[in-house]
Amino acid sequence: MAANSGCFARTTACLWFVVCIACSDTTQTQGDHGPVAENISAALGEIIPSATNEEREAFERGKQVALRRFKRSDGLGPAFNVTFCASCHEKPTLGGGSGLYRNFILAGTFDEQNGFSPAQSAGPAGGVIRKFYYGSDENAQPSVPQGLNVLAVRNAIPFFGIGLLSEVDDTEILSREDPNDLDGDGISGKANYQLGVVGRFGRKAQTNSIEGFVRGPLFNHLGITTEALSFTDRALLPFANAADLETMRFVGDLGKLLEPFAQAAINTPSLEDDDGVDDPELSNSELFDLVSFALLLAAPQIEELDESGRKGREIFDSLQCGKCHTPRLKSARGPLPVYSDLLVHDMGSALADGFPMLRATGSEFRTQPLWGIAAVGPYLHDGRAGTIEEAIEAHGGEAQRARDEYMDLTEDQKAELKTFLLLLGGRAQSSPGLLPQDAAVPDVGEYGGPYRALDDSEQASFLSGRRVFDKEFYFSDGVGNPGFNGDSCRACHFDPVIGGSGPRGVNAMRTGSTDSGGNFIAPSGGTLLPRLGRLLDPLVKPEAQVSIFEHRQTPSLFGLGLIETISDDEIKGHADPNDDDSDGISGRVSMLAGDVIGRFGWKAQIPSLEEFTRDAIGAELGMSMAEKTNLSFGITEDNDGIPDPEFSDSEAEALLFFLKMLAPPPRQDFSNDAQVMHGESVFETIGCASCHIPILQGEDGPVVLYSDLLLHEVLPITSVGIEDGPASMVEFRTAPLWGISQTDPYMHSGEADTLAEAIELHDGEAGAVRDAYLALSDGDRQALMAFLNSL
Repeated sequence: MAANSGCFARTTACLWFVVCIACSDTTQTQGDHGPVAENISAALGEIIPSATNEEREAFERGKQVALRRFKRSDGLGPAFNVTFCASCHEKPTLGGGSGLYRNFILAGTFDEQNGFSPAQSAGPAGGVIRKFYYGSDENAQPSVPQGLNVLAVRNAIPFFGIGLLSEVDDTEILSREDPNDLDGDGISGKANYQLGVVGRFGRKAQTNSIEGFVRGPLFNHLGITTEALSFTDRALLPFANAADLETMRFVGDLGKLLEPFAQAAINTPSLEDDDGVDDPELSNSELFDLVSFALLLAAPQIEELDESGRKGREIFDSLQCGKCHTPRLKSARGPLPVYSDLLVHDMGSALADGFPMLRATGSEFRTQPLWGIAAVGPYLHDGRAGTIEEAIEAHGGEAQRARDEYMDLTEDQKAELKTFLLLLGGRAQSSPGLLPQDAAVPDVGEYGGPYRALDDSEQASFLSGRRVFDKEFYFSDGVGNPGFNGDSCRACHFDPVIGGSGPRGVNAMRTGSTDSGGNFIAPSGGTLLPRLGRLLDPLVKPEAQVSIFEHRQTPSLFGLGLIETISDDEIKGHADPNDDDSDGISGRVSMLAGDVIGRFGWKAQIPSLEEFTRDAIGAELGMSMAEKTNLSFGITEDNDGIPDPEFSDSEAEALLFFLKMLAPPPRQDFSNDAQVMHGESVFETIGCASCHIPILQGEDGPVVLYSDLLLHEVLPITSVGIEDGPASMVEFRTAPLWGISQTDPYMHSGEADTLAEAIELHDGEAGAVRDAYLALSDGDRQALMAFLNSL
């Protein structure tokens, strides 16, 4: 036990030892790959087979909580990184890990006198740096504390089988401790402790309960507040385990008497904020269901070994990988094929991030379980390894000897070892992105499908482009120099299917400043401020003079190919820059360099789909492309050590074809719906159609996008914002309304939860229309909303 353990923690740990010592056998060797417990495994993301009907109901309810998109009105923020649990636990399915785009930063300060202190980011956040803010007392991106000298990157951790890990008793974990390397094998794993209880969850085994592991991120990353589960509720959770102090069940009424101590011992205090939404923002019943969902996720299915796998297992044992990646841990259900000792080990200076957690130093990390490894890349605590091979090669410290011996293997032996590891679960669900590799193409005109029928060759090109769109790129592919927002196109465009919009957690951030005369000044590196940098410099800070921060919500990409078919003359024909008709609407064409019209982007700052893709690949992914004549967007070289161009011409061509072919959002026939038809009349009457023109003519017929593609002043004239191309601080391109029911949140900044809030935020040229909307009867407003949602 840790020296600073409280009496209660020591007592409960001792109670657990007494209860469980009879079923603990510490003679198991590191090379034991024997039988495993029955009824614990299923496909990744499914419930453990042994679950009761009641547990299955809780699991399904908890799944819905994990998928719930929290809005500002639900208590999201005010500072946050993501908007729903599944955003970080999505790969290859709900409950897994995530790509690099969901990495987050831990920060703090260290000095010899005061030791280590985690940073605060728009309030206490456990050292997590929060990237987004909606409010009045901070920038749209919260300011970063001064003097930070510790920066650590974390990649989301899979949850598969964690309920089973909670059942592994402390003695089984402690039996493998050797902090002073008394056996002289170079392996000196040790347990981490949280308030005297053995930790087993998190990259540094810093958390001792799933409840705590769930509540912390809810608050730190979403700003969603919760209250600790009561002793009674905790006793009803699906799995009994020492870390959650379930031994209190054995002491009857005394347990209730000691409940306040139990709450403290698992470190689950009440969490509160001052965002105007009553705390707790997630109810205790929802928290119970969410924790139950996590606990009930089945262990990955271990495949039967073939000849290559058996040879790989022999190599695994000969390298003594099982010294840390222990093949089996004993539990009351039987042996668990975890391939981890759940201890923390020193991984050497190359992997060290300087961020201590309880007893774990800045270079110590928990042995990551290998079950399910085939489907949960990228690997290591910060996602730096895109492949299993890269992960092994990055091992150091206590694993240096095994790593060096691995490097001496023949290529065939390395392949056999990899085969064995892939058989530890998840192989059938592995994908280069999130789409299953056999995912069908939606029908013509449906979300994610093409806008017209494709021949066989075009269908193959569409599929190829969709794979590129969905594909996750890694640091070794060139992602992230000088920074990045996504590791794939799909990372930001996935609502309601890939190709769509994105929630607030994938907002882009634009920055700038003004001079003494109020004139806009763009930063020397451009207005886009990436969320993340590469590993050695993950915190991308704004330039010193920056004073303006502005969210950019991810727009839908459906139908962009049809927008490109609209002629310049058609767009110019609706412009009225001097308001010659005196209707208060003065839309103007976004005329770009080279006398071309901008039609894509929030400020109509991009002229074509090809330029749009180049801009996104360079600015959002941080990847270089080959230079092309007459194209100005994108980056052609960088200094990240990866050969340029990093994104190939063939990938770019496939991606462009996919985007050109994507159908616009489908719309049903509402000609017999009286409320929708009345709402369309209201839309016209109050003036919405003055800018949101229902139809523009394209080369192949009408394009029903509800936009004039012109720039309009839609913010108060005194607003301070970002200039882009010819667009002023308060000008934005009229956003197309097709599919708008699927593109929340709304406005360029994503600050509106609802369409009603978005309309109320309109100003400038749209001020009169907004006022007309506010004067409508309740019935007319409801009809208008029915019409908009029908689009």
